[in-house]
Amino acid sequence: MSRIALGIAYDGAPWHGWQTQPDGLTVQDTLEKALATFLNQDKAATICAGRTDTGVHALQQVIHLDTAAQRRDESWVRGLNALLPSSIAVRWVRTVPLDFHARYGAQARTYFYLLRCARVRSPHLAGRVGWCYHELNIGLMREAARLFLGEHDFSAFRSAQCQAASPVRTLQRLDVTMRGEFLVFRFVANAFLHHMVRNLMGTLIAIGQAKQPPSWVNHLLAQRDRRLSAPTFAPDGLYLAHVAYPEHYGLPQSSPDEALLTHLGWSLDEGGGIT
Repeated sequence: MSRIALGIAYDGAPWHGWQTQPDGLTVQDTLEKALATFLNQDKAATICAGRTDTGVHALQQVIHLDTAAQRRDESWVRGLNALLPSSIAVRWVRTVPLDFHARYGAQARTYFYLLRCARVRSPHLAGRVGWCYHELNIGLMREAARLFLGEHDFSAFRSAQCQAASPVRTLQRLDVTMRGEFLVFRFVANAFLHHMVRNLMGTLIAIGQAKQPPSWVNHLLAQRDRRLSAPTFAPDGLYLAHVAYPEHYGLPQSSPDEALLTHLGWSLDEGGGIT
């Protein structure tokens, strides 16, 4: 028996999230159906690094499964992609030790949120980029973002359906970059709660609109009450960009910046900023 890790990218707009559902319209259901066909077996069970919500995208979701099948890496990639719809693609495959675990072995996860600030919505970007027609104060949002950093109880920023045993998470990075009419939010943490990034986005946007001061973040963290914080923001611009694992597993380790920039066709300046 071998353990196989796969890097998956998908457009989340057509799907009801990652996790399997009775209607079968999820990324997991579709991928496992393709795996079962490819491996010539009744079913194939997978474990993922992070269960993305309906409408949320992935530049690099990582999954693993156990199988007795022997295939070349290229055969895995080409064979599965021939069975998958155009909105889902296998990017890479690696055979990993049996102690590898896509979820519990992850050291950090990076999400990006792409927000377009413009008076009129774009039909060409619908489902792929968030949209805000209000003017936003990026300075206020950056000030608020700094207050989220570190270890906190994020009860005010998780959904009522969240099944995590603890609401405590360590947010390692939260920064905001402007490129033309787009704002790019980067979130890096050891793990995220259900709807956590979208709830953080709702709060940052409320502060950017000057509806609340940056210090509101401290109040919400202290109160630990989801009812007091801003509404959950749209999933459209949210991307799972990168999952970090110990180097000895030998998984492809392209940076989250590279994944996002390749997806958008953007580049980095000499200082590491998006241009």
